[in-house]
Amino acid sequence: MIKVGIVGGTGYTGVELLRLLAQHPEAEVAVITSRSEAGIRVADMYPNLRGHYDQLAFSIPDVASLGACDVVFFATPHGVAHALAGELLDAGTRVIDLSADFRLVDAVEWAQWYGQPHGAPDLLGEAVYGLPEVNREAIRGARLIAVPGCYPTATQLGLIPLLEAGLADTRQLIANCASGVSGAGRGAKVGSLLCESSESMMAYAVKGHRHLPEISQGLRRAAGEPVGLTFVPHLAPMIRGIHATLYAQVSDRSVDLQALFERRYAGEPFVDVMPAGSHPETRSVRGANVCRIAVHRPQGGDLVVVLSVIDNLVKGASGQALQNMNIMLGLNENMGLAHAAMLP
Repeated sequence: MIKVGIVGGTGYTGVELLRLLAQHPEAEVAVITSRSEAGIRVADMYPNLRGHYDQLAFSIPDVASLGACDVVFFATPHGVAHALAGELLDAGTRVIDLSADFRLVDAVEWAQWYGQPHGAPDLLGEAVYGLPEVNREAIRGARLIAVPGCYPTATQLGLIPLLEAGLADTRQLIANCASGVSGAGRGAKVGSLLCESSESMMAYAVKGHRHLPEISQGLRRAAGEPVGLTFVPHLAPMIRGIHATLYAQVSDRSVDLQALFERRYAGEPFVDVMPAGSHPETRSVRGANVCRIAVHRPQGGDLVVVLSVIDNLVKGASGQALQNMNIMLGLNENMGLAHAAMLP
């Protein structure tokens, strides 16, 4: 049985990890930490987990207890994993970080976007970007995984086939994306209140969102050259979900784009290229670790529109983290993740 630790178990990604791990036949959560909720039982805070974690309680983060685990997930704000990841790796524990701490390869760029110096620049060279559809082989031998963000996952999976094939004009890519309110986290914020977010939709961070450099980094790798990306995130009046509408100029009209996408993701267990003409909905991925994609060429022109939807808490966070754990430890990639989406 795989012994699992979770640092920061009281947020939405933490409780989603607990929900998914409760269904995993080879994993047992041995340690879960929270400085603010130490001593409180998990099932008392999250009644949906009664019967699964009745004896497990939150504790203060401790390197000794976490280091006794086979793998530790960080479901924490940025900057927290910097302080503990190195010690856990030295103890022989694998680390899977759901925060942004190790996603960017450049420590200076990270500091510019996150407003503080990078706390563990020596680990950046080892960290593997945990997008399985791109880095599966590197994930297999990794000790430290940087789980991609939610917007970056939906956007990269939607644009990568065009960029890898050298079809898209890399100078003018556009990602127009909407997220459910849970993407803002569980902390008390005025903008996340029901009266503020319900029956309304708004763009935000148009000048620059922290996920922009991560998305650009991944698209640059796929294209093999610099990319010009305009990324506009929106807050949508829903709890879960990411809907990415992606635009790229593709002048070669002879290419069968549907076939291109189907070939690129053939055999990928968690990417569903939908039939031509489809319009994927966020509710079709609610609670599931799947990205559904549809590709369109309006009026048969040069502009290609790719629609990509995920659940921001599953394929956009905790489900992808578990997918990485399965690959890293040589397990069936589907383990604990094969359940269907919830509908309605």
